[in-house]
Amino acid sequence: MIRKTLSRAALAGLAVMGSCLAAHAQGTLRIGMTASDIPLTTGQTDNGGEGMRFMGYTVYDGLINWDLTSADKPSDITPGLATEWGIAPGDESKTKWIFKIRPGVKFHDGSDFTAESVVWNLDKLMKTDAPQYDQRQSAQGKSRIPAVASYRVVDPMTVEIVTKAPDATLPYQLAWIMMSSPAQWEKLGKSWEAFAKTPSGTGPWKLTGFAPRERAEMVPNKEYWDKTRVPKLDKLILMPLPEPNARVAALRAGQVDWIEAPAPDAVESLKGAGFQIVTNAYPHNWTWHLSRVEGSPWNDIRVRKAANLAIDREGMKELLSGMMIPAQGWLPPGHQWFGEPTFKVTYDVEQAKKLLAEAGYGPDKPIRTKILISPSGSGQMLPLPMNEFIQQSLAEVGIMVDYEVVEWNQMINIWRAGAKDPSARGTTAINYSYFIQDPFSGFIRQTQCSLSAPAGVNWGYYCDPETDKLFDEVRNTFDPAAQTAILKKVHEKFVNDALFLFVTHDVAPRAMSAKVKGFVQAQNWFQNFGTITVEP
Repeated sequence: MIRKTLSRAALAGLAVMGSCLAAHAQGTLRIGMTASDIPLTTGQTDNGGEGMRFMGYTVYDGLINWDLTSADKPSDITPGLATEWGIAPGDESKTKWIFKIRPGVKFHDGSDFTAESVVWNLDKLMKTDAPQYDQRQSAQGKSRIPAVASYRVVDPMTVEIVTKAPDATLPYQLAWIMMSSPAQWEKLGKSWEAFAKTPSGTGPWKLTGFAPRERAEMVPNKEYWDKTRVPKLDKLILMPLPEPNARVAALRAGQVDWIEAPAPDAVESLKGAGFQIVTNAYPHNWTWHLSRVEGSPWNDIRVRKAANLAIDREGMKELLSGMMIPAQGWLPPGHQWFGEPTFKVTYDVEQAKKLLAEAGYGPDKPIRTKILISPSGSGQMLPLPMNEFIQQSLAEVGIMVDYEVVEWNQMINIWRAGAKDPSARGTTAINYSYFIQDPFSGFIRQTQCSLSAPAGVNWGYYCDPETDKLFDEVRNTFDPAAQTAILKKVHEKFVNDALFLFVTHDVAPRAMSAKVKGFVQAQNWFQNFGTITVEP
């Protein structure tokens, strides 16, 4: 059984349920999140991708946003607070980028968004001696933009950003950086704590109030610059409900209208009761990120491959009522970057035992190790039963696993600190879900040599010159077709070297009341809530 060292998720969920109001006004959407707390409200959110989904791309914008309009195709980046961008004309170094600022955009407090606002927001993350530097936001955002060397205002509507080396992935990196209002921060006594209570972004929603661990309320920004994204709802309410059964109970009781990641065994009964179940493929994987520090059993490729061959993914799919895509690698089957890896990620217990025997392990000498997991969290699906299933599968071939369970936001902090940090508690892998939609977030930030802690989130300290060489080629290739060919080679190496324990790809299940109308589930971690209405 799983040993919990920190998990108050179920208690928090029940407490929140008790505080929810049963009635709601027409046009109000109440969402039960998997997070155990309201995400950080100041701009750069915490709580992983779910924090960005509900508190990032609602209240704020980036220079570059994501196109969330289609359910039928993978979403790509689209102009946000910048109308256009590209390498500066005549720059042979390919390191100077020019971003043109969208005219006429205002923050929620009425102040203008300008090139100065961009520099101010980059300083809040990058410049430790800047008055507006915020350690909490920097911890969330700085590692997202490692390419950035410098930046400056060219004119009121133009920003120049210089990269440390040619880097075609910069636009994807900047899509994670949210823009907060300098004027509001000044008005509130230059206090991020005060700003958190009355934040100001440029996004389609305005945060009107929140109570930690209980609820956050938003109303539409009727003056939003993109009129196609002005919300139709009267109000959006977020409620932390980290325990799956608590989310289902809240939905059935009419305390919420929508829940993230319903308990799989409740799906059919929810359908029978008239609730909607909405799913879609999206750029996400659910893995164990393996430590490669000295002494880790995962340094042996035979052990890594054996573990991958020991997992009965079809059995796990049954456990999850079909709501997963069994992994065949880091990317889902059919992905444009999948390539043709020679190692086949499948279920083969005998081959797994053979590889472990070759590595010196067996029934009389099993591998004993400890893994870090969470009880819930953004993109984590149902980590407790899923990890129990893996624990049993690995034990069958001779890998004996114990678990350290910590709350999701704490695990994110440990992930940033790296496997060598004392906070990792001697664990040799971390169960983490990854956004895999762009080259940087999908491959580079987890495995580049120079991006281990504290420089980045290469948690396991993996370092391979051949992989880094492929990453350099990706960065220096600005033609999409040529870049795709290189990314196929990257993925082939990920799979052939079994760099992670590849388990599954999520289908982002959501359960919602039949009264919820107009939602288009984009193939993205983030979603657009502007098209939704709720019938009375």
